[in-house]
Amino acid sequence: MLKEIKYLIFIVIIILFIFLVGRYYFSDDNKKISYRSFNNIEKKIDISAEKLPVLEDNTKNIIEYVEKSNINKKKKFNFWKLIESNE
Repeated sequence: MLKEIKYLIFIVIIILFIFLVGRYYFSDDNKKISYRSFNNIEKKIDISAEKLPVLEDNTKNIIEYVEKSNINKKKKFNFWKLIESNE
């Protein structure tokens, strides 16, 4: 009997918790507060983005082109010959 009452109390507490959390989460006050905080964060990002220094581009002529290619120097491997050589 006490076990069933204990489970009933647990279920009532869990349902009450879910109901109160959902009620607060979907309330207009919470939506206004979250919208205001998003706007404040965007304003702070814009302000800090204006303060960022612009760095000079120093990557001109950084690529070196090589005339010789190593395409012809690839060694061809045969799987079965590799296994036989390890015996």
